[in-house]
Amino acid sequence: MKRKGMKESPTVMGMKGSTGAAAKEEKKPEKTVFELKLESYEAASKIKIIKEVRSFTDLGLKEAKDLVEKTPAVLKAGVSKEDAEKIIEKMKAIGAKVVME
Repeated sequence: MKRKGMKESPTVMGMKGSTGAAAKEEKKPEKTVFELKLESYEAASKIKIIKEVRSFTDLGLKEAKDLVEKTPAVLKAGVSKEDAEKIIEKMKAIGAKVVME
């Protein structure tokens, strides 16, 4: 309860002003690692897509085939933005739709 003529202390005023500035500074940091998710692919390109998946993962033929067949699925996690963009372009060229999350 405020009395007439009393002023707020500087610490209370400082806290009021700093909450707005702190909220602005607490923006989410820019994401540096991404997941690549295979959304869909052309059936005619299935073999090419499996080969390409094997080229950038450590999966064997059977594991890569299973991964492609259970679309939508995460192809690779922990990928940098530059690498992800390169992989997406390669996959798009052979008939797959891959998204970066």
